[in-house]
Amino acid sequence: MSLFPSLPLTLIPAVFVCSRSAARSAANICCRMWFIYHRFLTCPKPWRRQIHGVLDPIKWQKSLIPRCIRCIYSETGKWERSYTLETREKVERWWHSRIKEQFNKTAEIDKSRPKFYVLSMFPYPSGKLHMGHVRVYTLSDTIARFQNMRGLQVINPMGWDAFGLPAENAAIDHGLHPANWTQSNIQHMREQLDALGLSFSWDREITTCLPEYYKWTQYLFIKLYEAGLVYQNEAMVNWDPVDQTVLANEQVDENGCSWRSGAKVEKKYLKQWFIKTSAYSKAMLDGLSDLPKWYGIKEMQVNWLGDCTGCHFEFLLKINNKPTGETITAYAYVPEAIYGASHLYILPSHRLLHGNSGLKEVFQKEFVPDKDSLTSVKAMNLFTSQEIPVVISAKSDFDGYLDTRIGIPCTKPDDAEVARNLGLSFEEVIETLPDGSERLINSGEFTGMSRQQALNAITQQAKNKGVGGHLTSSKLKDWLISRQRYWGTPIPIIHCRSCGPVPVPYKDLPVQLPNITSFTGKGDSLLGSTSHWVNCLCPRCKEPAKRETDTMDTFVDSAWYYLRYTDPHNSVRPFHKDLADHWMPVDVYIGGKEHAVMHLYFARFFSHFCHNQKMTKHREPFHKLLVQGLIKNRTFRLATTGKYLKREEVDLTGPEPVHIKTKEKLQVMWEKMSKSKHNGIEPEEIVQQYGIDTVRLYILFASSPEQDFLWDTNTDAIPGVQRWQSRLWHLATKFIEVRNSGALPSSQLLNRKEKVEAKYIWEQKNSTVSEVTEYFMDDFLFRTIIARLMGLSNTLSQASQRLILHSAEFEDALATLFVMLSPMAPHISSEIWKGLSHVQNKLCTHHLWDTEVLQQPWPVVDPEFLEQPDIVEVSVLINNKPCGKVSVPKQVARDAEMVHELVVQSKLGTEYLQGRTITKFILSPRTALINFLIQE
Repeated sequence: MSLFPSLPLTLIPAVFVCSRSAARSAANICCRMWFIYHRFLTCPKPWRRQIHGVLDPIKWQKSLIPRCIRCIYSETGKWERSYTLETREKVERWWHSRIKEQFNKTAEIDKSRPKFYVLSMFPYPSGKLHMGHVRVYTLSDTIARFQNMRGLQVINPMGWDAFGLPAENAAIDHGLHPANWTQSNIQHMREQLDALGLSFSWDREITTCLPEYYKWTQYLFIKLYEAGLVYQNEAMVNWDPVDQTVLANEQVDENGCSWRSGAKVEKKYLKQWFIKTSAYSKAMLDGLSDLPKWYGIKEMQVNWLGDCTGCHFEFLLKINNKPTGETITAYAYVPEAIYGASHLYILPSHRLLHGNSGLKEVFQKEFVPDKDSLTSVKAMNLFTSQEIPVVISAKSDFDGYLDTRIGIPCTKPDDAEVARNLGLSFEEVIETLPDGSERLINSGEFTGMSRQQALNAITQQAKNKGVGGHLTSSKLKDWLISRQRYWGTPIPIIHCRSCGPVPVPYKDLPVQLPNITSFTGKGDSLLGSTSHWVNCLCPRCKEPAKRETDTMDTFVDSAWYYLRYTDPHNSVRPFHKDLADHWMPVDVYIGGKEHAVMHLYFARFFSHFCHNQKMTKHREPFHKLLVQGLIKNRTFRLATTGKYLKREEVDLTGPEPVHIKTKEKLQVMWEKMSKSKHNGIEPEEIVQQYGIDTVRLYILFASSPEQDFLWDTNTDAIPGVQRWQSRLWHLATKFIEVRNSGALPSSQLLNRKEKVEAKYIWEQKNSTVSEVTEYFMDDFLFRTIIARLMGLSNTLSQASQRLILHSAEFEDALATLFVMLSPMAPHISSEIWKGLSHVQNKLCTHHLWDTEVLQQPWPVVDPEFLEQPDIVEVSVLINNKPCGKVSVPKQVARDAEMVHELVVQSKLGTEYLQGRTITKFILSPRTALINFLIQE
């Protein structure tokens, strides 16, 4: 007995029995073990921890638990009164596969129903889900279930962004093939997603590293090449001199050293492949105006694109009046004034001075540091046929990312000064008329046009000739897609000495990756080490040639995957136009905010290109965008060394966290979950501890989707969410027991006061349906949705037993509550619905009681409610403290000044605000709430 000095007396006999149970019969052992286990679960946590070591060797098995101890209605037809841990586990185990199967496959297109395409950004198969994944996929699952209940035909596809450096690095480190590593990770993550009961359209699954996918990535690359939107040029890269390989920016540490070898990274010029995304920048900028509000993301896209008012022109370089064969593009800020160009600038850091240009020695010889250096090289504008000299600028940078631009003195004083200093001639090409308007002069066939007319005509002709003219900004660079790595989509180009670069014929796609068995990580490209694969015949002249050994940036794979989901098994084209036109655009696109600029930019580019190629009807790929913030958890770090500590190394009992060993005060921060920072939360652990529905509700309730999520299960919403689930279960239990008591329900038996209460419940139900539906469809305010459902459940919990028995309004509101809850918490909702559906003598006949809750139609507001005066109950806060509600007309509920005036003039305002100084008032843009800040 002394082993357990602090155990409750009721538990000591159980432990004593356990120690002697070896001598008993098997059946008796099982029963007693379950008795002890049940006592163990229900005793306080400190006592549980003390006896855990004693009970652990028993290795409790679920098979030892008698089924009669705890049951659920779906299994036995007997309703369990309490929503305990065991009940929750049984509910989720019973409904898990049944719920998942309801959404796994999408039927043939049903044009009688509107479509809804919800898409969450597909993950990289790293092998483990993190809580960020759980958050984004919970959001997509909830929206998909809601839209399905609204009667829409929904797809919610899933796939794998499976190429990339991590897999190749794992192959190098562990002697694995990246395909094997990737496939095993996909299998594990698929199992994790299945364990969460997510409603993905798995029949549409895609994997970007499979030939049946990247064949079509190569197909689209060739389409771009044929359209003049792919080119090869020299670009500066990060070069590891030890490993003899190109490094991505993320592989270079803050000291400029290689992440792998530790060598100082060198800058080196290599020929790289580019996609001319700048050709579509103006169209993408203009396209943003047709899209709904993206909560700051549209502004990020606008900032990324910049002011698309200038364009590039292509020039042929000459020396001694002879063409060199080299071309260069240069940016003109004022394209309509191109005939007034006096010179072409390049920066001292330009590739012509440092790369492999045949003019490199000339430029280096004629370059004078810190001066504008006039060179002997001429540049002929392929649009105007004018020849102007090349000048190496004294500046170290131009605006944005430019390293080459056109000097037009009549439009820019700096250009005029350089031209005069270097003795360069130029002409005025813009004339101002007496009425203040401007027109072109000395501009060939464009003379006499207004500036806008000339801009349109010049840029269009340049585009037609293929020598520039696409309006873009000085901030944008074209997309460098070359990667000198193995694990990526091979670039389908063959290099021939006679024909130059030749695209692989469509019939020969896909160009599959060679099966490399040894990964050293050295060399320009692992593909380059496979001579049998590299050496081939030119498709045109049939002479010996070599394959391109660069692979594509993985952003290319994800730039069009949303289109492949519409027709994932097509073996003759990337997708069928009719299917893409039916499902596109994506109605809601969900993912991390960190991808809301580059990935979104590339995805929009591909969509615009496919539209221009007549492959799709829709230009923009995404209608609504829902970006979610990061999930963060607390980190503890030693200020002296910067070392991150594990939770078990931290003493949290005092006023401030300290290191257990040294008692040193710690730096406490909220940071993105990371293994290296010891603040990660494993999804399996949290789901096992709290259950799927609790985790889903917590994720949806704890924070608005676009906000960062501070994870702390001790102080945040998980206990509140658990209590609410128990209250919901209790509410259903109360209804089931009252209705099964033997008394026949009848609305005629309600007295006058009870009828008033019933009408109030009816009004609250309709108001909740209206608001919840609006939040689901417009703003995705799940936190507010759950709060509104909590409010309805509180209203129902206050109903008397007679109201529960005789009120059709109560029954309807209760059923409607669980229908609206089901997209967010499908397991508990399904079980409660099953219990409600078997109650006899129902008063409401419009619910489909014989159908599962997730197959119910989404509730709609009763027509009688809509005929009532449009009144909104606005919650009034004073200095952040609630003090009541005021009714205001719905049409002015979003007008801050009107709501302010109505509240001040109301009875509540007279009581709380009269004679007090209001310093500020804030009307919530999303909820019916106004907060008055007053001087105390």
